[in-house]
Amino acid sequence: MKLRFLLLSLFFSVAMFAQNGTVTGTILDKEFNNEPLAFANIIVKGTKQGTSTDVNGKYSISLKPGSYTLVIGYLGYETKEIPFTIKANEKKVINYTLEPSGVQLNDVEIVQVVSKEKESALLQEQLKAVEIKQSIGAQEMSRKGISNVETGLTKVTGITKVESRGLFIRGLEDRYNNLLINNLAVPSNSPFKKIIPLDLFPTDIVGYMDIFKTFNPNVYGDFAGATIDINTTQPTESYTKISYGVGYVTNNNMRDFLISSDADNSKSFFGFGGQERALPSGFGSIPNGQINNNFESTWNVNKISSPLNTSFGVTHANKFDVGKKPYRMYYFISANFDNKYQYREGIDRIFQNGQGIYQNDLRKSQYKFGTQASALFSLNFKSDRLKITTNSLFIKATENLIQDQRGFTGGLVQNNELIRLNQYDESNYFANQIQSEYKLSKDGKHSLKGGLSYTRTKFNQPDRKFINGTIVNEEDIEVRFGSNNFIRQFLDVENNFHMSGLMEYNYKFGKNEDKQNKIAFGYNGYAEYMKTSYRFIAGLPNNANLPASIVNVNNIDSFVQNAIANNEISFREETGGEYKTKINNRVDGFYGNITYNIAPKLELNVGLRAENTIRDLKYRKIIDPIGSPYRKIETNQLDILPSLNLKYAVSETKNIRFAASRTITRPVLFESLPITYINADGTSERGNELLVNSTNNNVDLKFEVFPTKDEIFAVTAFGKYIENPIERTFDNASSSQQVAYYNNKSATLLGLEFETILQLSRLNYNLKGASFGFNTSIMHTEAIAETNRGENGAYFDTFEKRQLQGASNWLVNADLKYDFKFSEKWTNTATLVYGVYGERIYAVGIAGLDHVYEKPFHKLDLIWSQNINKAWDVKLSIDNLLNPTYERVLGDESQIPVSENSLTVQSYKRGTGFSLGASYKF
Repeated sequence: MKLRFLLLSLFFSVAMFAQNGTVTGTILDKEFNNEPLAFANIIVKGTKQGTSTDVNGKYSISLKPGSYTLVIGYLGYETKEIPFTIKANEKKVINYTLEPSGVQLNDVEIVQVVSKEKESALLQEQLKAVEIKQSIGAQEMSRKGISNVETGLTKVTGITKVESRGLFIRGLEDRYNNLLINNLAVPSNSPFKKIIPLDLFPTDIVGYMDIFKTFNPNVYGDFAGATIDINTTQPTESYTKISYGVGYVTNNNMRDFLISSDADNSKSFFGFGGQERALPSGFGSIPNGQINNNFESTWNVNKISSPLNTSFGVTHANKFDVGKKPYRMYYFISANFDNKYQYREGIDRIFQNGQGIYQNDLRKSQYKFGTQASALFSLNFKSDRLKITTNSLFIKATENLIQDQRGFTGGLVQNNELIRLNQYDESNYFANQIQSEYKLSKDGKHSLKGGLSYTRTKFNQPDRKFINGTIVNEEDIEVRFGSNNFIRQFLDVENNFHMSGLMEYNYKFGKNEDKQNKIAFGYNGYAEYMKTSYRFIAGLPNNANLPASIVNVNNIDSFVQNAIANNEISFREETGGEYKTKINNRVDGFYGNITYNIAPKLELNVGLRAENTIRDLKYRKIIDPIGSPYRKIETNQLDILPSLNLKYAVSETKNIRFAASRTITRPVLFESLPITYINADGTSERGNELLVNSTNNNVDLKFEVFPTKDEIFAVTAFGKYIENPIERTFDNASSSQQVAYYNNKSATLLGLEFETILQLSRLNYNLKGASFGFNTSIMHTEAIAETNRGENGAYFDTFEKRQLQGASNWLVNADLKYDFKFSEKWTNTATLVYGVYGERIYAVGIAGLDHVYEKPFHKLDLIWSQNINKAWDVKLSIDNLLNPTYERVLGDESQIPVSENSLTVQSYKRGTGFSLGASYKF
């Protein structure tokens, strides 16, 4: 009887189900040339049934016979209602192309809302793309409590941050990376960095970032690590947001802190000081041994209690209509400011070249006060076929540094010196961009996109002061004028003209609307003109028998002024011939690219880039007379850079990818400048005007799985063969340690990358809302050195074969996230983030000494972000919970005897940071 009942129930259930009809279709995105629109909202009005489109824009809903209204929507797009009737067993197809309109989904029950700034949308874009790339959006950076772009990028596979040295990608340091803003080339704001420090970009102005670890012809050929493309935010709603934050770092804030008397005022607190440090006009524009004592900047230093770090920002977005249709325009304004007090204390040593003893053995204390200010104005226009975006970005950064080094230099172990550096850095960065996209045909198969960017930058270190004396007590030193003492340096680097451009034609063809073939031809390039000035002013005695004096190191200015008044000293220009350089750079790239669907599951992308580099360097050596003709190095090099990308779709959620390419690496500006940059302790750094570009041969093989819209598992094998790699080392000929840069013969890199994002509800339903992200890179590198380099083969590496300088053999990033609610209007996200990199060579060892290694640094952060009533965002962050020691050490495989007990050459602790930030959006 029971069996009969069950069979009857099953029969009627099947019969009723068979009477249902099905509505299916494909939703396309009009803004992006009718590409499939993933995760559009599909709702049957008046019912509880709804779904969202898959990665191919498709949907399917089973319904009982009857009349319904289908509601189709997507954030920032129109909401379309389509009435329809469905019969039993009928399959009704409703396709639609959504158009951006800025209209929000107000009266519709939202199943899911996705924008390009969301993690899930970026994962799906990564799934569909032919090239190998990764992305991080505003949503992910927000939930992880990330305040700037540089920190955000460390959450991407294979990327780590090294304090003051920028980002390392796949174990490769700053020089191997490149930066674009909205697809356009931009310069750095500092001669010591390949790309502008990304911690200057607050996340408020960023929509999302693409990270290309493999080459495609439409990006510049200058990278071996990655090209980072920052896409500034493009609003789709009107709002105003005000934010404020405070931070405390152990042993950094609320402690005794030294700051230049010039900077201890409200003007400098907001980053607008420094004018008093300008070079007196009496020295003129050309060095000629002039004497001038009319400096406005003081030598004095104030002792204060460092306050809390602060930040604040204002963001406003709005829209208005133009034209008869009308068309919608959005504007976006953002202004952000923060300042930070930083203290570092630890060992600072160097070994004598060719000897196993200390040349300098110092204890270093650094007091840094920095400010960062940024402003962005953006205007966006969209019509049926035309899209125009303009951006104006201003970034200003300042840093006041007081650095004390105590101990001995020059191997004179009996000495007990104090060396003080009083330094001010200022950079100004102003970029203006316009980008446009135009559909040449209504169906979007023919389209053009283009852009122009004009940037001006200025970096200067005005009145960089040195004091050197014998320690008498905690506050007093015994000083003499002359030698490397009472020195004032003035470094200026101006990039008055950096213009970059882009123009690209795209054609789509093929019958398959889901996977159309594409052809692209285009040009991008840039031109820039830079000049540098580096001048020395020395406080020299007018009487060679002037005795030593005991002075208070923090209040030394009155002593200097009295010496000037008594005609005991004069400040005289001692600038050498290399004080000025001029550089003209031009890069022109023409490229072609085709994406073709060979088979339903196999997609091919192949391209070629012809990139021509013209570089004109004018310089003098330090021994050349000031007015002598410039020496010249002219470079005109054409690089042919092919690329191949293959994508095989194992299924809708699994891909196998292969990429091969050839790229180049250009040096950091300072690495190629013939300037000797002198430090207060006698060490120096010099660029090498004879450096040539490295050539990189790259190959990648990747398997990736996207189990759900929020999950990924991927493994990548990659290899690189680098010809003429650029490396940091030391010069053997210098009387003190001099950092130098050279091309070596070659380097080989072999590596594996693993990445996963896992929703922990897979393991246990009670873990719903929790996810685990993990990525790691494992590498083996081998570099082959030039055994003799420099003039007359004066310098030689200790080891002919070794690890590539700057490359880590492994690194790990991981995060554990938990989403939970206190109420429907009070949502929370807690994230624990961990990162560590493996040991790497900081500088190559020479003359029998081993390399200087950077030791692993473990970083653990906790972020708790809250959203209250969709208006308030509150974030509590604890940074660097483990607070390990940062260390550089001399390796233990020197080929000469080392008599010192400790091989540590630099060490310090950063401190643990606590920050609280709040923003209100209305």
